[in-house]
Amino acid sequence: QVELVESGGGSVQEGGSLQLSCLSPGYAPSWYYMGWFRQRPGKAREGVAAIAPAGGRTYTADSVKGRFTISRDNAKFTLFLQMSSLKPEDTAMYYCAAGGPASCSGGRDCLDAKEYPYWGQGTQVTVSS
Repeated sequence: QVELVESGGGSVQEGGSLQLSCLSPGYAPSWYYMGWFRQRPGKAREGVAAIAPAGGRTYTADSVKGRFTISRDNAKFTLFLQMSSLKPEDTAMYYCAAGGPASCSGGRDCLDAKEYPYWGQGTQVTVSS
């Protein structure tokens, strides 16, 4: 069983920053894509960002491009999401996902939740105006 533990959520003013972390103790994630997803109230879960196994290639949703950065430290089994210039519409439960594709070529969508079998419990981010 793969355990993913998110942390770093909280409440912040519009324009502020937060860094989310996802620890995957005992799981070697380095072969597969990992990603961050979010679910806003009344909305479907959506992909925010995904990162390649070695950390080189990333995919970022248009809604957060230029504001959010995904990174990973495989040696520490940790995935990060640096969020800046936060907006009230970023308010959501944020989830870490693991076990994604080994590659996003060939039509695979690494921002599609269906590509990921392992999920954390989520961490709440609230941005006030």
